[in-house]
Amino acid sequence: MEDQQLLLAFYGDDFTGSTDAMEGLASNGYRTILFLEAPTEELVRKFKGIRCIGVAGTSRAKAPLEMEAELRPVFEKLAQLHVPIVHYKVCSTFDSSPEVGSIGKAIEVARDYFSKEAAIPLLVGAPSLGRYTLFGQHFAKMHDEVYRLDRHPTMSRHPITPMEEADLRLHLGKQTQEKIELFNILELDGDPETVLEKLKAKLSQKPGILLFDVLDEPRLLMAGRLIWEEAHRMSRFVVGSSGVEYALTAYWKANEILPMDEQVSRDLVKPADRIFVISGSASPVTKLQIENALQQGFYGIRIPVPHLVNSRAVPQQLLDEAIQQLNQGKSVIMYTAMGPDDTAIAETRERLADMGMRDTESGAFIGSQLGKWTREIMKAAQLRRVVIAGGDTSGFVTRELNVYGLEVRLSISPGAPLCKAYSHDKELDGIELALKGGQLGSTDYFVRVKQAKS
Repeated sequence: MEDQQLLLAFYGDDFTGSTDAMEGLASNGYRTILFLEAPTEELVRKFKGIRCIGVAGTSRAKAPLEMEAELRPVFEKLAQLHVPIVHYKVCSTFDSSPEVGSIGKAIEVARDYFSKEAAIPLLVGAPSLGRYTLFGQHFAKMHDEVYRLDRHPTMSRHPITPMEEADLRLHLGKQTQEKIELFNILELDGDPETVLEKLKAKLSQKPGILLFDVLDEPRLLMAGRLIWEEAHRMSRFVVGSSGVEYALTAYWKANEILPMDEQVSRDLVKPADRIFVISGSASPVTKLQIENALQQGFYGIRIPVPHLVNSRAVPQQLLDEAIQQLNQGKSVIMYTAMGPDDTAIAETRERLADMGMRDTESGAFIGSQLGKWTREIMKAAQLRRVVIAGGDTSGFVTRELNVYGLEVRLSISPGAPLCKAYSHDKELDGIELALKGGQLGSTDYFVRVKQAKS
């Protein structure tokens, strides 16, 4: 892989987060392919001009033991790559807990493949996404308002990993025994030599994890400089949001570490006459997006809870309804819930619990169901553009479509681009997918995906 001159390899703990990281690299000109499994050298060489690769995972939805089973083979392969930085990409709202999606567990596993003792950089802020870390406290923007994370309308009420603490050190401290230190906003100020001396002083305290504050683009650039240039003082294994990609690309461009000269020809993106949206998201942002699309003429189909939890029977009448509407030229949205207060959420969890299913298993179960239905609908309606809403949902649906790689085609909304999908299924190879996390996208996001053109 050395001839590919890779700069970065990352693993995303959910699919929409992985496309977010890919977009941060691709939008700055660094060709990136996002794989669904750690790729072989032969597979990487199929894509010319690559500077970065990613692996899209589902660890954010898993219990610690299940995380370990998924992460070990991936970390083993990534550690063997000739690449300066390996990034464990987490959500910019730090979704995690000791029981589900534990970032601390991921760090524990990574220690077996990367440095045993060096400080692991942690960077979560991403100003372009409205995410900020200030004196260790994390903030997230929603509808033009910036909230401390423990008071965020969505994250403080997240059904699986509610954020009850805004200080990232305290939140992560419940998941790991590692010593966590902060490189704060004031320490990031100054010329590079002065900041480096501050970093050396901080590292002399032997932290296991070093959290970087992020408030604006200049400090993000400074953090990117430290992570890249001082990898020999810290671990080359880095944890954080797509802010890591934005920090590194800012540094690379400022220091003429440029994309490869080879130009990759791409077809123009044209507006779609109809699209299909499958939503497993319960976020208030997605609720507004669904409502907006319905007002703009999309055809809505709520998935009844009994259909959602019954793995033995395909709800053919429901699928036929979607196919019929698509064949008549309508865009269709199928959804499991309308926002966090939808009574279907509690009913679904109760029914799955009665079936003996844990919360950590329910995401995979529901996502797999939605994926099978999406595949049938797409093939029957000969559909080429699809939106998947929900971070965990995206991972499981994409697997059912037999997709092995993704590449950004067009930015639609920060963190939620339109992608080209590479699939082992010839009927689905080359389809356009937009993967949208619950918190991402403008209110008219689904309409914008339908109308997207380059």
